[in-house]
Amino acid sequence: MPTSTWTPTARLRGLKPEWLNNPKVWRTEILAGLVVALALIPEAISFSIIAGVDPAVGLFASFTMAVVISVVGGRRAMISAATGAVALVIAPLNREYGLGHLIAAVILAGIIQIVLGSLGVAKLMRFVPRSVMVGFVNALAILIFMTQVPEMYDVPWAVYPLLVGGLALMVFFPRITKAVPAPLASIVILTAITVAAGIAVPTVGDKGELPSSLPVPGLPDVPFTLDTLTTIAPYAFAMALVGLMESLMTAKLVDDITDTHSSKTRESIGQGIANIVTGFFGGMGGCAMIGQTMINVKVSGARTRLSTFLAGAFLMVLCIVFGPVVSDIPMAALVAVMVMVSFATFDWHSIAPKTLKRMPAGELAVMVVTVVMVVATDNLAIGVVVGSVTAMIIFAKRVAHLAHVSAVTDPDGTTVVYSVTGELFFASSNDLVGQFDYADDPDRIVIDLSAAHIWDASSVAALDAIETKYGQRGKTVEIIGLNDPSADLHGKLSGELTSH
Repeated sequence: MPTSTWTPTARLRGLKPEWLNNPKVWRTEILAGLVVALALIPEAISFSIIAGVDPAVGLFASFTMAVVISVVGGRRAMISAATGAVALVIAPLNREYGLGHLIAAVILAGIIQIVLGSLGVAKLMRFVPRSVMVGFVNALAILIFMTQVPEMYDVPWAVYPLLVGGLALMVFFPRITKAVPAPLASIVILTAITVAAGIAVPTVGDKGELPSSLPVPGLPDVPFTLDTLTTIAPYAFAMALVGLMESLMTAKLVDDITDTHSSKTRESIGQGIANIVTGFFGGMGGCAMIGQTMINVKVSGARTRLSTFLAGAFLMVLCIVFGPVVSDIPMAALVAVMVMVSFATFDWHSIAPKTLKRMPAGELAVMVVTVVMVVATDNLAIGVVVGSVTAMIIFAKRVAHLAHVSAVTDPDGTTVVYSVTGELFFASSNDLVGQFDYADDPDRIVIDLSAAHIWDASSVAALDAIETKYGQRGKTVEIIGLNDPSADLHGKLSGELTSH
């Protein structure tokens, strides 16, 4: 009888993910995490300034968000940290009531996200059309580039050759070796050049002072009263919605890039958990960070949770242990990275002449509306909502014209049969009532709905109105051919939709 080789060691090996035994994947994930951490520092400081808080508050948020979401999130390799969208939402609260209320709002926002995630809000992502997604991606690329423009304006002349050099390194360095991510090589080389040559250009240190110790957990310094709750609730709810929308859109984008599936419900709940932890550690909260996610996934090639965890861990190590060195990194190096990310993120195929010629006008309109709204408001969530609503309106208008009515009168002239074809809902049913000849039709009218489907109460009300108009003239109406769902809806609502 053969003996089993399934030992406890083998059992543990079977539970480990495959990438743990792959040195190449380890190297990719570690270097990707380091590049993202370097790019996170100036971004987090900038968002702290937008929110009106100390730079450490944004850096702590980026640290805790990345570390926690790497464990509880539903999308591998996606980066969550302090973001501009969240900063814009909570900045008024901080200005008027102070940091304590801001942190309390972050914790409440996390609770709201967990509730929304548990209720299945992530399923609403299925209603986001592809044209909105393309507009979202293109608007994102434009916003990433626009955020870098101030770093290229009114700066010493040496910034420009450094910027060009950084872009050139990221284009040509992969042809030499792909063992080291091009963005990391660009940052290291440009930093070495500026430090060795003593070139005076804006650096990371100019953005703000880096923290020198780890964050300490604690409760927000606010009175725990109903008044406090009513003050922070609107901001917390807005932050929860904006954070979830950006995170779910980013997760969907990463799904497409990596050709893998992620759990949007787990991601929604994970964002809530990460924000609660961030709040208790004195951070300003956050959500998925699209630019840094693109650096991690598209530029550096990361695919696992390790890169997300290390991005947060490296962030604190760089600030606390290597603060003086990190402070010397020229902003031009990081700007070059973000410009390259912007270029790589934009869907150039969507604006190619061949695509524009073939794409339906409505699809192009939705894409343009999404881009314009995002860029105009500097808010990805608003752009997605407006774009989706525009797409729904265009779809409803298009489908409304698919309902057709044709009439055939019996040879004996006693009966007319109206055949209705298409989808009957609030938009198409509005025109339905006017397509019948109430005065001249014979005494018996048959409405054949074999090739139609009733979707809502508006359609039932329209059919009732048709029967009423014929009834006022002493004529009878018979409705035939209803499929089971349509018959069920019609049976429940017919005669119940008008006041008596």
